[in-house]
Amino acid sequence: MTAGAAPAAGAAPAAALRAFDEREYRDAMGGFASGVTVITTQAAAGPVGFTCQSFYSVSIDPPLISFSVARTSQSLAALREHGRIAVNFLSAEQQRLSGQFARSGTDKWAGVAWTPAERGGAPILDGVTGWVAGEIDREIEAGDHLIFLVAVTAISTDPERRPLIFHRGRYRELEIEYQI
Repeated sequence: MTAGAAPAAGAAPAAALRAFDEREYRDAMGGFASGVTVITTQAAAGPVGFTCQSFYSVSIDPPLISFSVARTSQSLAALREHGRIAVNFLSAEQQRLSGQFARSGTDKWAGVAWTPAERGGAPILDGVTGWVAGEIDREIEAGDHLIFLVAVTAISTDPERRPLIFHRGRYRELEIEYQI
């Protein structure tokens, strides 16, 4: 469609383009509800972990997942060096852990029960709704973040636990279940 032309019959009108600032962008992205994960790996000094919402399944065949991490993350060196990670899906009872793993400069592992993944030793947190573990396949440049593509090597799920949801800056729980 050319500028100033009327939209075709039945077509939605094009939204006017306008500039937005960082706050508006963050608020818009906060409208997308997501689960909350803690990405874990190992370093020479011990386990490393951080809260992450930018996680998703990429492929079933082969099984691939992805997550992104800020270029300034203190966990970046450990991710690159160890090359093996676990993605822990937090349960509704684990809001405290989400905050604990989101803060820098604190002992993130204080009071946290975990076991090492069979292959690679990335920490699997107790009480999660599920987890996937794998090996980093590649790293992709993406603005102020890096996207990691991970080949999945192990999985587990606990369907009896309710997931922790994050939406518009607050933790939430699922309340209604629809049949599809």
